[in-house]
Amino acid sequence: MAEILYLIKIVVLVLVIVVPLLVAVAYLTYAERKVIGAMQLRQGPMTVGPFGLLQPLADGAKLFLKETVIPTGANKVVFIVAPMVTFILAMIGWAVIPFADGLVLADINVGVLYLFAVSSLGVYGIIMAGWASNSRYAFLGALRSSAQMVSYEIAIGLIIINVLIMSGSLNLSEIVRAQTGLWYVIPQFPMFILFIISMLAETNRHPFDLPEDEATLVTGYNVEYSSMAFALFFLGEYANMILMSGICSVLFLGGWLPPFGFFPFTLIPGPIWFILKICFVLFIFIWARATLPRYRYDQLMRLGWKVFLPFSLAWVVVTSGVLVAFDLLPK
Repeated sequence: MAEILYLIKIVVLVLVIVVPLLVAVAYLTYAERKVIGAMQLRQGPMTVGPFGLLQPLADGAKLFLKETVIPTGANKVVFIVAPMVTFILAMIGWAVIPFADGLVLADINVGVLYLFAVSSLGVYGIIMAGWASNSRYAFLGALRSSAQMVSYEIAIGLIIINVLIMSGSLNLSEIVRAQTGLWYVIPQFPMFILFIISMLAETNRHPFDLPEDEATLVTGYNVEYSSMAFALFFLGEYANMILMSGICSVLFLGGWLPPFGFFPFTLIPGPIWFILKICFVLFIFIWARATLPRYRYDQLMRLGWKVFLPFSLAWVVVTSGVLVAFDLLPK
């Protein structure tokens, strides 16, 4: 009986995380179109519902009702499984993200390693889609994406090492608690900037959306997808954006902690602060798409290997040296 109750509790917690996340993904698409519309002096979605608020539901219904077309030369099983892999991996990363003190599905001591594992697996869904589609454009997009994600994962790993050195823990809740009084965005501001840029590359977002380059690849690895298979890729991409924003908030912006610890801010619950910080990072995603030109592929790879990698590696040495020199290592 106890095992059944425990299983029910886990299922309820998963639904409490996944259902709002799916709603957030749907309305992130709406927010993106409205914000970019405002930046380009136009209205964005306005027709479906008041102020266009029902547009995400209309888009979802349209994709759900469309026919799933599988190319004749495609590997059908891999073709169908690929978007599922991308979407599922975007969901399971949330298992270790703390929303507040004690409010986390799995408070494991290797949460950062878990996130590394999940993010490194994300490339498989895209590779599977590009290969199984039996299309040159899709395959080229998948190759671009795999090279891009692997390149910037190395920089992200070195950036996160700086946070781990300062906090002395791989547990995400402990990393947030270590930022009480001083968020890591202040002493690690250069790494925060590098992490934001690396997030854009890791999630294949503008200005690093080379795997989906419309001008040369006709939307890249998902060119042969339609209906709900395409929707799963779409949901996976936006869910990854929210996940990376959550990771950024935990590592650099103090997670659920209020700014400065002043009295008016402490009245607002921790989960609200966490959501607000995620929205701030998501705004940077949208802002970049609205304003920046797309990089060339050689520029993208040069930035990752010749700028980010040596700089983040040097910053690990600087962080370690300062902590040892001033006896600031976590006890």
